[in-house]
Amino acid sequence: MRNYLISIAVLLLTLLNLQDANAQVDLKSVEGVVTDTSGMGLKGASVRLVSQLDTMTTTTNENGFYTFSNVKGKNINLSFSMLGYQIINKSISTSFLINNIFVPKITLYPQTTLIPEVRITKIIPVVDRGDTIQFNMGAFTFPTHSLLEEAIKQLPGFQVLRDGTTYYNGQLIRGVRVDGKKFFGGDLLTATRNLPSEFVKQIEVINDYGELNMAKGIKTSDPEKIINIVLQPDKKRITFGQGTIGIGTSDRFIGSLGINKFNDGQEMSIVGSINNTNTSLFLFGSPDGAGSRNTDLSEIGDFSDPNDGLNKLGSIGISFTDNIGKNMTLNGGYTYQSKYNLTKGNSLLTSSYTGYKIHRREEYENKSYDNLHTLNLELNAKFKNNDVLKINPKLSYNREHFYNQRITDITNRRIFDEGLRQDTSINSKPSADISMLYSKHFNKPGRKLVADLKLNYQSISKKDEVSEYYQSFDSTGTEPIITSFSQKQFVDARNDVAGIKAAVSYVEPFYEHSLLEIMHDMDINNIEAVRTVRDPNFFGGGFIDSLAVNYAYQFKSFKTGLNYQYEPNKKFRVNMGFTVQPVTLSGRVKGDTAVYDYNNVNLVPSTTVRYKFSHDLEIKLAYLGRNIQPTFLHISPVRDNSNSRNIIVGNPSLKAEFSNQFSTTLRKFLPTRGQYFQTDFAYTFIANKIVSSKKALFNETIQETTFENTDGYYDIKWYYEFNSPVFTDQLNLGLSGNVDYYNNLSYVNGFKSTTKQVLFNQNLQVRYLPSEYFESVFNSNYFLNRATYELPYTNKIAAHSFLLSLAGRGYLSDNFVIGAEMSQKFYDGYVSELSDVNPTIINTYIEYSFLKNKSALIRLQCNDIMDQNKDVGVLTSYVGNDVFESRNNRLGRYFMLTFNLRLQNYPK
Repeated sequence: MRNYLISIAVLLLTLLNLQDANAQVDLKSVEGVVTDTSGMGLKGASVRLVSQLDTMTTTTNENGFYTFSNVKGKNINLSFSMLGYQIINKSISTSFLINNIFVPKITLYPQTTLIPEVRITKIIPVVDRGDTIQFNMGAFTFPTHSLLEEAIKQLPGFQVLRDGTTYYNGQLIRGVRVDGKKFFGGDLLTATRNLPSEFVKQIEVINDYGELNMAKGIKTSDPEKIINIVLQPDKKRITFGQGTIGIGTSDRFIGSLGINKFNDGQEMSIVGSINNTNTSLFLFGSPDGAGSRNTDLSEIGDFSDPNDGLNKLGSIGISFTDNIGKNMTLNGGYTYQSKYNLTKGNSLLTSSYTGYKIHRREEYENKSYDNLHTLNLELNAKFKNNDVLKINPKLSYNREHFYNQRITDITNRRIFDEGLRQDTSINSKPSADISMLYSKHFNKPGRKLVADLKLNYQSISKKDEVSEYYQSFDSTGTEPIITSFSQKQFVDARNDVAGIKAAVSYVEPFYEHSLLEIMHDMDINNIEAVRTVRDPNFFGGGFIDSLAVNYAYQFKSFKTGLNYQYEPNKKFRVNMGFTVQPVTLSGRVKGDTAVYDYNNVNLVPSTTVRYKFSHDLEIKLAYLGRNIQPTFLHISPVRDNSNSRNIIVGNPSLKAEFSNQFSTTLRKFLPTRGQYFQTDFAYTFIANKIVSSKKALFNETIQETTFENTDGYYDIKWYYEFNSPVFTDQLNLGLSGNVDYYNNLSYVNGFKSTTKQVLFNQNLQVRYLPSEYFESVFNSNYFLNRATYELPYTNKIAAHSFLLSLAGRGYLSDNFVIGAEMSQKFYDGYVSELSDVNPTIINTYIEYSFLKNKSALIRLQCNDIMDQNKDVGVLTSYVGNDVFESRNNRLGRYFMLTFNLRLQNYPK
C-alpha cells in the first residue's frame, strides 16, 4: 500500500513538472477589440500587457482591434487608455490547454475631468475616400482675398496652366459643381475665376463615371475628373461679386463684371467680360474657336501667352439653380461669346516621295469672327416612389466669318509655282440636343432598370468664296516654260447631321456582392450633304456638275450584351462584359445607282479588374473595344479642288475602325504625408485604321489625297506622376512624364509606308512656400518629338524643346504685393528660319489693396518685358510623308493698370 501511494505521488509531480515545462515553451496570442460607448471601434487606443515574463504595448487599428503575439507568462494584466477616456484595467487567467486568448470587448468611457481650457485642433489636409479625394481648405494657407484659381495652384497634385486649364495628378478636370450642383453648366473657369478662396470649405476631386453608369451602379467606363466645391456654412447665403477695369499700352484693355447670389441651394450668377489680353471669365466653347488649341502639361511654367494671333474676346452669361418643391431642382443658363482673331505667320510643308520632295512655303494672314449663343437647362426630379428622372435640353447657334490670304511658293525639283490664294467663308451652325435618363426604383437593393435617350441635330451651312492665281516656272527642259493658272469658285454647302442614341439596362443582384446587367443600346447617325460649285467666269451660269454632290450617309450600331460586376469588399472589384455589335454603314449619291454599303458584326469583350493591396495602394487592369466611324471628310464622294495644289477626294467605301485597348494603372496615395504616385501603361491596336493615301507626280506640284483602310496600326503609351513634400511641408516636389510610341501608317503613291514616332516629355516642379508672406515655384520641361520614315526612304527627324522657369510673389506689407515670373525656352532640330527662336519671357506686377477688408486693389503689370512672345507660336506635325512646321504671331509686350473692386453682402 505504501509503495502504491509513493507511485501516485511521483506520477502527480511528473505531470505538474510537464505542465510547467509546457507553460514555458508554449507561446500564446492575446487579441480583442476596444470600442466607445456607441459600439464603434476606437483607433489609436493604447493597450499594455504585463505578466511575470512579459511587458508589451500596442495600439488599436482603425477598427479598434489589437493583438499581442508570443506571450510567455500567465496571470496576464491588461491596461487600456486613450486621451479623453477613462483608464480600464483587466486581468486574464490562462491555461496551458489554450494558446489563443480572446479578451471580451472593452468599452472606454469619456473622462469627465478633462480641463476644458486645453484644446488641440488639427485639420487633416487630404482625405482619401476611394473615388473622391477631399482637400480641407482650412489646413492650407492662401493669399488673403485670393480667388479660387490661385488657391488651387497651391494644393498638392494640382497644376493650373496660364489659360486656366486645370489638371489633377496629370488628369484634366472636365467639370465643376458647387455643393453638388452644376455651376454655370459645369464650366470650371467660371468657378475658379469668380469664387473667393475664403468661401470654400473643401475641394473634392471626384471620379465621375457618367450619369448612366452611376444610375446603374456598375462602373464599366473610365472615369473623368470633376471637382465639387463645398462652401463654408456661413457662405451658403451671400451675395458677392467683383468688377475689373484696366487700360494699357499697345491699345490693350480689359473690363469684367461678375455678380453671384447664393441662398442655401438657390444660385444666380451673371458674368461678363471684354478684353484684348486673352483673358476670359469662362471657357470659349466654340467648336472651331479660331486661335484656340489644345493644351497639355508640358506648358506648365511656360509664361508666354499660349494663344496664337491677336484676340479680342467678349462674353456674357447668366446661370441659375433653384429648387422646385422638395424633390426637384432646375438649373440652366445662357451664354453669348464672341471672338475676333488675327493671325499672321509662315509655314513650311515638306512632302517626301521617292527621288523628289515637294516644298510648300506660305506666308499667311487669317482673320476670323466667331459668335456663339448657348442655352441649356437641366431638370432633376425624384418622385415619391424614388424613381429618378433627368432631362437636359441644349440649344446653340454658332456663326463664323473667315478670311484667309496666303502667298505660296511650291517647288518640286525644277518645277516652281508662285501664287496667291484668298478664301472667304461664312459658316452657320445651329444645333439642338436633348438627353433624358430615367431610373426605376425597386425595393430590392441593387435591382435597377435604367433607360437613357439622346437626340441631336446639327445643320452646318457654308458659303465659301475661293480665288487662286499661280504662275508656274518649268526649267526641266532646255528653255524655261512659264504658264499661269487661275480659278474662282463659289461653294455653297450644307451638312445636316441627325442622331439618336438609346440604351436600356436591367441590373439584378447576382449571388452575394454581384450585379448582372442585361443591356441593349442603339446608335443611329444620318448625314445629308449638299454641295454646289459655281465658276463665275464660266459661260452659262457657272455650275460645275463634277464638283457638286447630293449625298446621304447613315451609320447604324445595335449593341446587345451582358455586364457582370463582383465587388466583395472595398479592396477588390472586377467588371466583365461581352457584347455583340452589328454595324452598318451605307451611302447613296442622289441620281446615281451606286450604293456604298458596309456590314460587320463585332464581338466586343471588356474587362476591368481593380485590386487594393492596402488602403493606399491599388492596381487596375482593363481591356476596352470600340467602333470609330469615319467622318464625312473621309467618305464624301466628291473631288474637292478648291485648293488646286492640294486636292482631296473622299472614299465612300471606307469601313469603320475597331479599336482594342489594354491598359493598366498603378496608384499609391499617402494623404497623411501628401505623397502621390501613379503610373499608367496602355497598348492600343486598331483594325481597319483609316489612313491618308497621297500621290504626286515627278514633274508636278499638285498633290492628291484620299483615304484607305489598313491594318497594322498600334500605339504604346506610358505616363507617370509623383508628388511629395521634401524635407518639410513647405517644399514640394512634382515629377511627371510620358513616353508615347506610334506605329503610324499611310500610303505614298500607292505604296504602304510606316512612320515610327516617339514623343518623350519630362516635367519637374519645385514649389517653396516658407511662409504666408512669400511663395515661389520652379519649373522645367524637356520635350522630344522624333520620327523615322520608312518610305519613300529611311529618314529620321528629331525636334527638341527645353524650358526653365521661375516665379515668385512676396508681401512687402499687409497692403503691398510684388511678383515676377520668368521662363526661358530653347528649340532645336526645327527648320531654322521658322523655329530658330529661344524666347525669354519676363512678366512683373505690383499690387496695392485698400478700403475695408482690402476690397479694392490697384495692379500695375508688365507682360513680356523683353517683347519676345510675339513670334513664338511654333507648331510641328508629322503625318504620313508630311513634315509641317509653322510660326505664328502672338501678343507681345504691354503695360497695364487695372482696378478691381470686390463686393460682398451678408444676410442680416
